[in-house]
Amino acid sequence: MRALAFSVHVFTALGAGFALLALLAAARDEWALMFLWLGAALIVDGIDGTFARALDVARRVPRWSGDTLDLVVDFTTYVFVPTYAIVASGLMPMALGIPAGFAILMSAAIYFADGNMKAADNHFVGFPGVWNLVAFYLLLVRPGPAATAAAIAVFVALTFVPVKFVHPFRVGRLRAVTVSMLALWCALALAAVLHDMAPGPWITGGLCLVGLYFFGIGLLPERRGNG
Repeated sequence: MRALAFSVHVFTALGAGFALLALLAAARDEWALMFLWLGAALIVDGIDGTFARALDVARRVPRWSGDTLDLVVDFTTYVFVPTYAIVASGLMPMALGIPAGFAILMSAAIYFADGNMKAADNHFVGFPGVWNLVAFYLLLVRPGPAATAAAIAVFVALTFVPVKFVHPFRVGRLRAVTVSMLALWCALALAAVLHDMAPGPWITGGLCLVGLYFFGIGLLPERRGNG
C-alpha cells in the first residue's frame, strides 16, 4: 500500500513532464499542441487529489509533501510555460513582453507562497495564478500589444486584491451550474485547439461568455441567512 500511495506522487509529477512537452511545442510556435499538453497536465492536477485521499497518501508516505509537489508542478504548468508563450508568441514587442513576463512570474510566485490564498468557503482570494487560461484567451483573441499589456497588468494587480475567484469543484454555491459551465468550456476549448486556435466567431464568443461567467461569479455577494 505504501508503494501504491507513493505512485500517486509519481502521477502528480507526471504533470512536470507534460510541462516540458508543452514548452517544446511552444518553442516551435505550435500553440495548439502546447495547450493540448497543458490540458493533459490539467487533467492530472484535477484527479490526483482524489487518488491521494482514497489511498491516504499523507499518512502512508509522510516523507513527501503532496502539497509542495502540487505547487511545484502547478507553477510550471499554470505559470511558467504560459508566461513563455505570452512573451514569445509576438503578442507584444519584447520591450513590453519581458517586463510583463517578469511581472507575471514574480506575482505568481508570491501568490503561490501565500498561506491564505483560499477562503473558508474554498474560493481563491485574489487572482489564483491561472496564467494558462490568460495565455489561452490572449492567443485565441490576439487583442493587440496595448490591450495585451493592459490585461496582464489587470490580472497581476488582481493577484493582490481580496477579490474571490471560484474553485469549480470545491465551492458549494451554484456548483452544478459551475461544473456544467466548466464542461462546456472544455468542449469549446478543445474545439478551438483542434482548429489551431482559430475556431471562428461562434466558438470564440462562447469561450468568452463562459470566461465572463467564471470571472464574475466570485464577485456575486454572499447570501446571508435569516438568523
